[in-house]
Amino acid sequence: MLNRFQKAIGLMSGTSLDGVDAAWVQTDGETISGFGPAATVLYDDVLRADLRRVLDMAPALAPDDVFLREVEGRMTREHALAVAVLGRAADIIGFHGQTILHAPEAGRTWQIGDAALLSHITRLPVVYDFRSADVAAGGQGAPLVPLFHAAMAREIEKPLLIVNIGGVANATWLGPEGEIIACDTGPGNGPLDDLAQAHLGQPYDKDGALAASGCVDDARLKALLAHPFFALSAPKSLDRLSFSSLIEQATKGLAPADAAATLAAFICAAIAQTPWPAPPKRVLITGGGRHNAVLMAGLAALFTVPVHPVEEMGWNGDALEAQCFAFLAVRSLRGLPLSLPATTGVAAPQTGGRLYGTIL
Repeated sequence: MLNRFQKAIGLMSGTSLDGVDAAWVQTDGETISGFGPAATVLYDDVLRADLRRVLDMAPALAPDDVFLREVEGRMTREHALAVAVLGRAADIIGFHGQTILHAPEAGRTWQIGDAALLSHITRLPVVYDFRSADVAAGGQGAPLVPLFHAAMAREIEKPLLIVNIGGVANATWLGPEGEIIACDTGPGNGPLDDLAQAHLGQPYDKDGALAASGCVDDARLKALLAHPFFALSAPKSLDRLSFSSLIEQATKGLAPADAAATLAAFICAAIAQTPWPAPPKRVLITGGGRHNAVLMAGLAALFTVPVHPVEEMGWNGDALEAQCFAFLAVRSLRGLPLSLPATTGVAAPQTGGRLYGTIL
């Protein structure tokens, strides 16, 4: 019989493609009774570039593509390394994998990662494939963090808005009566990272320095915000490359610093203009974007309430998504929903995840 509280390790490789985050929690999938160590294993430049190449190739890739399988194996071994770095015993691993394609309107979401290999190396059972059941049931398959956010924020005054700025940005609105509403708000660090790689030879715009040195092109910002995605109501979700062609067109001919400034303003405006049932009393920012001073200043200017990194609440913003997938792994084991109609648009609360291995 499954023990209610499980020691779980969550693994998350986000759309920023920078590496794998790992975190240990003890949870019953409803509450969190303990937090343990967290770690990040950064991908080397070759793996990062190969993963970025896989993103571009994904729409035409076959599941048994030799290059894809080779990259998947290398990526999975980096996840196993992250488990080893934690150095903490666990009952279960929550393995999100790497999203390479997200097209819920076509009934597709694709996360690569070899659960069998990960289980073999770590000698632990693995819960994986968290999103496909929701998409198959008519949901967006994203975001999946809202139930975890709600568990973390039980004692915080509501309404509360929690914004995760990864490669794509998403937000969770928590209401005073237990309401949970969520959606992707628009691009996050992804296009800024691509710009920094192209013009600086760096994986991201460290501290927002490039954006801070540029000027926003208001006409091009307006064109970006005219995208039909922003007229859709929540729930809604995006692929990492959904805005790529529009962003390329909107930044063409701009100096790199001005392009970065315009993209940063775009990310902030998309977050701030997302409608919710009531204004939040506080905005908490997690994900890599909270380290970008231009993004944080831009959000502070657009909201009339305090905007803080999640560390203000004593949370670990670098570990939060990994902690989430540890939490969701235990929810999956217990048959609890991973998504709700108001978080992904699925018709009814939806369970998900698949188990590789045996729970002892």
